Amino acid sequence: MRPTDLELLHRARKGHDDAFHELVDRHADLLYGLACGLVSGRSDAEDIVQETLLGAYRGMDGFKGRSSVKTWLVGILRRQAARHYRRGRLRRTASIVEEPAAEGRGPEAGVDVRDALAQLTPERREVIVLREFQGMSYAEMADVLCVPLGTVESRLYRARRDLRELLSAYLP
Repeated sequence: MRPTDLELLHRARKGHDDAFHELVDRHADLLYGLACGLVSGRSDAEDIVQETLLGAYRGMDGFKGRSSVKTWLVGILRRQAARHYRRGRLRRTASIVEEPAAEGRGPEAGVDVRDALAQLTPERREVIVLREFQGMSYAEMADVLCVPLGTVESRLYRARRDLRELLSAYLP
């Protein structure tokens, strides 16, 4: 039977590096996808994921179990992305979203979606990425963002409204 994330974290705390590696394997794609949605540039996303995993490894004794391990990791990643952004180390050369353009709209649609996401405030971009690209529930988002459920709902409403406005040329 496959061990749970919490069981792996407990084993990793006891010095079993293989358990931490298994946690990394389970969540690396999610973390990388989220990082790509929060910053522009694959290099920045890779750096943020590495910083997240290093922070998780160093801070695993501080995990209190008030959230899932996945939520804990996403929270660390979110803080790393914000720190990266504040430092102004972002290299704005690569795409935010690795999605193919919508059928019949050509490659320009993909570029416009990336541009539109980049124009959102960090708080609004975060909720769009967490909900639409990572498929998180509202409760998971509230936990990761450390805000009330109502705040998640209002940010998501405003983010979708802003995206609709920015992409109005593509909407019927």
